[in-house]
Amino acid sequence: QVELVESGGGLVRAGESLRLSCAASRAIVGIHMMGWYRQDPGKDRELVASISSSGTTDYRDSVKGRFTISGDIAKSTVSLQMNSLKVEDTSVYYCRIYSWTYGREYWGKGTLVTVSS
Repeated sequence: QVELVESGGGLVRAGESLRLSCAASRAIVGIHMMGWYRQDPGKDRELVASISSSGTTDYRDSVKGRFTISGDIAKSTVSLQMNSLKVEDTSVYYCRIYSWTYGREYWGKGTLVTVSS
């Protein structure tokens, strides 16, 4: 069973940076999409950023220009560089990898990011 493990969360002040990383316990074949999501208590999980196997990236409007997603298909890893963090970026962040070959998605267990004012 493949597991995704996130790291890099923590407590920072507004304006500071964090880098989240996600690695699969073993290589995932046929990756189509990798992404980062976040979820607040009582709210739906929302897409923060994604990167396709061709390298196309997408960001939610509120993080454009501040966050950068990168991924390594061969290593089944995905990272999220978060700059100029805001209090409203506080959330639990989850990584997700979707495989065409296996026809399924994999999720990490989440890492908490807290931004103080």
